[in-house]
Amino acid sequence: MTRTGAVDVQYFDTGGAQAALVVGAAPTFDEIVQERVCRLAEVAPYEPGSFYKRELPAIRAVLAGVEPVELLVVDGYVDLDPDGRPGLGAWVHAELGLPVIGVAKTAFRTATHAAEVRRGGSDKPLYVTAAGVPVATAADYVRRMRGEFRLPDALRRVDALARGRA
Repeated sequence: MTRTGAVDVQYFDTGGAQAALVVGAAPTFDEIVQERVCRLAEVAPYEPGSFYKRELPAIRAVLAGVEPVELLVVDGYVDLDPDGRPGLGAWVHAELGLPVIGVAKTAFRTATHAAEVRRGGSDKPLYVTAAGVPVATAADYVRRMRGEFRLPDALRRVDALARGRA
């Protein structure tokens, strides 16, 4: 088994952020073994091209104090182009030393290397990138994640937790 976490962060108009973590006993998230939410009173301002500066502290905070995960799934891209221009997932991989799977809901024009995964009968794909695990393996994990919808249940759940809608 590979203890796998999915993280998401929601930013508030009034300031601060809320980070959420859902942990599965395996990359398919068939069994959820832990959930955690962490509120940050302050976050860095949005800086185009440097989103990771805002997101990494929240991800670190929600992972702090939990049993370590061996694989992390982030909302977004690991790398933004075939040449490896880093996206959020690459920064998370470099900082935490964990394999990271990026699952994006929308196409990014330069991310021509992303694997398209269709789920739940949807014609609209998810775009999967990865660091520390082959992209084909990452795409297979996303394809097999629990849930009947386009977005796997664990990613829907972590989004709801981050938004305070749990």
